Amino acid sequence: MTKDAICSEIQQFVSGYQNRQVTQTRWQTPLVGFASAADPLFHEFKRVVAPSHFLPRDLLSDAETVIAFFLPFKNSVVTSNIKGRLASPEWAKAYVETNALLQNLGQHLGEFIEQPGQAVYVPPPTHNFDPKILLSNWSHRHIAFAAGLGRFGLNNMLITEKGCCGRIGSLITSLALEPDSRTEREACLFKYNGSCKQCVRRCTNNALLTTEFHRHKCYDLLLENEEKYKSLGTADVCGKCLVAIPCASRDPVTEMIKSSRIA
Repeated sequence: MTKDAICSEIQQFVSGYQNRQVTQTRWQTPLVGFASAADPLFHEFKRVVAPSHFLPRDLLSDAETVIAFFLPFKNSVVTSNIKGRLASPEWAKAYVETNALLQNLGQHLGEFIEQPGQAVYVPPPTHNFDPKILLSNWSHRHIAFAAGLGRFGLNNMLITEKGCCGRIGSLITSLALEPDSRTEREACLFKYNGSCKQCVRRCTNNALLTTEFHRHKCYDLLLENEEKYKSLGTADVCGKCLVAIPCASRDPVTEMIKSSRIA
């Protein structure tokens, strides 16, 4: 089993899923990253995420590799969420449908990778957090960071080469694969040179500041959206700080640097 085979399988599954399932949401080609289960960074997540954050080998005793995948939304989903205080119907639907896709993709990958002598553990795609302190015991965003898929923005989202508008999933396997490298360069313009801050201005519940993040204020708005869209499923989502900003669908720092070199 190779990394290329796994990447290809993920891409084919997502492409086929849009045709097999009756879904409104459409996704771009997924990004895939690999990390070593023994990476010391996973121990660091117990400090920066939550003391209860699992290590890969807490969930799979013979874990060797952690695989993360980012499913970027098509632009129509992104632009639908620009106006208004609450999430757009398309954005709420995309959240629910993508969580279902991640669940199905994880199960499929488990069957694809699992061979005699190999094991796989698939964490749930969402709602694996403590509702009192609002901290996760397995943060897919941080797992994707460990796997080299991007860097965190001021809005606390992972900025990949295809931006931050999408959903992230991950799984753990005993299959040993070479880890991907992580870039040291920031992808967030504010973190890179102090500019932008558009995500702060986009927050509709004053939860996001340049100096701190009020997670309970944020969650209050998520629950408001969940109530509004309860007919769709569990849509405790917002996404206002992800859209109509430079990093919505790209890595603006990399593009800025490339553009300056061309100029």
